[in-house]
Amino acid sequence: MEYISGVVERITFENEENGFSVIKIKSKGFNDLVTVVGNLAAVNVGSIIRLKGEWKMDSKYGKQFLAQDYRETLPATVTGIQKYLGSGLIKGIGPVFAKRIVQQFQQDTLRVLEEEADYLIKVPGIGQKRVEIIKKAWQDQKEIKNVMLFLQNNGVSTAFAVKIYKTYGNDSIEIVKTNPYKLADDIWGIGFKTADKIALKMGFDINSFERCRAGIVYVLNELSNDGHCYATKEQLLTEAENILELDQSLVNSTLDKMIVEKTVLLDGEDAIFLPPFYYSEVGLTKRLKAILSVYSPYTAANVDEILVAIQEECNISYDEVQKDAVKTAATSKFMVLTGGPGTGKTTTTLAIIKVFQLLGARVLLAAPTGRAAKRMSETTGMEAKTIHRLLEYKPPEGYKKNEEFPLECDVLIIDETSMVDTILMYNLLKAVSNETVVILVGDVDQLPSVGAGNVLNDIIDSGIVNVVKLTRIFRQAQGSAIITNAHKINRGDFPELKGNSDFFFIEEDEPSKVVQTIKELCIKRLPSFYKVDPIDDIQVLCPMQRGETGAANLNGVLQEALNSSNTSIKYGGTVYKLGDKIMQIKNNYDKNVFNGDIGIITKIDPEDRTLVLDFDGHEVEYDATELDEVVLAYATTIHKSQGSEYKIVVAPLTMQHYVMLQRNLLYTCVTRAKKIFVLVGAKKAISMAVRNNKTSKRNTRLAERLSSKDNT
Repeated sequence: MEYISGVVERITFENEENGFSVIKIKSKGFNDLVTVVGNLAAVNVGSIIRLKGEWKMDSKYGKQFLAQDYRETLPATVTGIQKYLGSGLIKGIGPVFAKRIVQQFQQDTLRVLEEEADYLIKVPGIGQKRVEIIKKAWQDQKEIKNVMLFLQNNGVSTAFAVKIYKTYGNDSIEIVKTNPYKLADDIWGIGFKTADKIALKMGFDINSFERCRAGIVYVLNELSNDGHCYATKEQLLTEAENILELDQSLVNSTLDKMIVEKTVLLDGEDAIFLPPFYYSEVGLTKRLKAILSVYSPYTAANVDEILVAIQEECNISYDEVQKDAVKTAATSKFMVLTGGPGTGKTTTTLAIIKVFQLLGARVLLAAPTGRAAKRMSETTGMEAKTIHRLLEYKPPEGYKKNEEFPLECDVLIIDETSMVDTILMYNLLKAVSNETVVILVGDVDQLPSVGAGNVLNDIIDSGIVNVVKLTRIFRQAQGSAIITNAHKINRGDFPELKGNSDFFFIEEDEPSKVVQTIKELCIKRLPSFYKVDPIDDIQVLCPMQRGETGAANLNGVLQEALNSSNTSIKYGGTVYKLGDKIMQIKNNYDKNVFNGDIGIITKIDPEDRTLVLDFDGHEVEYDATELDEVVLAYATTIHKSQGSEYKIVVAPLTMQHYVMLQRNLLYTCVTRAKKIFVLVGAKKAISMAVRNNKTSKRNTRLAERLSSKDNT
């Protein structure tokens, strides 16, 4: 092993996931900057570091120093101090204020920050509010540094140190030492595998109850991320045994203890639930049956007469299935209206709303996402809210609308219900009085909800509610190849790829050429021909996140091509620019922003390391450390596009996406396009997707609970 020391001049690469970094240092005895690679997270520009490691020759990048360990000291020179403070280390100090502070205090700068930070008020442009921000940030960064170095010394990623510190404060190290598996429970993004690495490095017993318990909970959480509400006992034991690499008898005894403690719940002989999913399924069942137990007050209404009046007034003609849907809605307490694109779901929903309004009913409208709610508002002319807004969610109290304070309405209509998961549906029905009429609208052939459960399908399959399925494609919709091809795909027929006016196919097998074609379509061909905004009006939808034709790579390509802004902020391996299109990937109830919401970065403050994101008029401030909750959204996955419509959709479909090629995935993708759909890829991939109708079954007991006479 060798040792070298130097000043960090710049950080050229930093991976937040594993702490791997590439930095350039100025070291005595070397004419050029030295390239250093290794786990160097928490190093800042301007720092003086002493590195232990060895030299290696990289065939592509030349001579590098591979660091095994490092120690950092504070910078000694005025220039070093300025670089150190201007690197984004301290919230409230960016390059501009770093220069002013150092000009004011020179060599004394770091002592002032440590001992007499109130003197910062003397610096031009710094007010009392910023002084307080800097004082807190200076103390926090010292604690965060300790956490980072502690984790690094235990051989794990330091990417989550800020989150750990935000969650536990000065108790961070003590909590991690006592029970590192607690990290997996408390901190979003840290899973069992990361916590297990820490624990084993710290000498925790591989057979400990805490480790087995954490592994079992991890398996159940992973299954819920795949849509399952429960695991079979055999499935749970097998997967937990593989992850923990322990004998099944030990895992089994741990599970038995967890069942006794009610950490997990055994339903029947075989189903193991995490408590939130069990109580949501049982609660949802009770609420739906309670609503059905009360007769509709509109049963005696003369709906035929009202429909005649509506048709004359609106110069519209409903077919028999639509009329039947409206009559069923008026005589039902709980009803499902389903159908594919072009079958008249929106027209029928409008007729249902008008009938209830003419009967004097108070009607409320809602949808799972902001975009779906906005579209519902546009098509109905009425206010439609997201379900979370409707239920007045306020953390940490929870939903303000509930059994004690129900929604004030006679009729509740929910659109895009295929997206609603078990827990959200339970919270919604808790806020619905037994007298309310509930109508669920959705397309059962789309992808199911991102969250656990298969609510819309389960309610239909239970057979206890009235269901109307619209199947006829209306004449005005028959001219759209988007709609006719969507129905062909749904039937298992190969779509028509030639001679269409709104559905286009560009054949390309080579992934790199697919990427180049999509880039040209988004920046030149489509905007110039259709006179659309490439960021607002065009959405690239991908079957998966990874790979050359995945959403992650295409985001980088499209950001570079479409956004030339020089105002940016870096977090992890991603640069976020002013004007970037982004998507929230985690429900954040404090900010009232939810998984799948799309926004635009409208402001970046490099000094404060903050951004402002605009989600359809709802402006929210983010600290740079919160940027792991968002991703670039020039391209996104088809799963994340549910409930949204876009003027133009461009979609890659290649054999690279082999594992994701399913009929309902392609069907959902096509039905996201309002005006134009462009598919770039291979006919073989289309054929495989169309033929593959084996949708993965989700573990849920909702349908059988609903159809059972028992409510549990």
